[in-house]
Amino acid sequence: MKEVKEGEVYRHFKGKFYYVICVGLDSETRERIVVYRHLDNSGEICTREEKMFLEEIPQRQDNITGQKCRFERIDNLTDYYLK
Repeated sequence: MKEVKEGEVYRHFKGKFYYVICVGLDSETRERIVVYRHLDNSGEICTREEKMFLEEIPQRQDNITGQKCRFERIDNLTDYYLK
């Protein structure tokens, strides 16, 4: 299974960008939890189980990026803003 990389930017299949602050462990289940910040005006911090963060998604109309997974790591964010 892939693992989320801390300090990297990921794009959600609906098109918004997020910065991964860290990956921690749920104190009860010991599952890996991703802590990430919205890279929009809200700056909201959220958490999600890593397996859900990286899960493959079915084909759906709101997948505006055409991604295979819920979140995908973006290597060069500048390229996406210049397109």
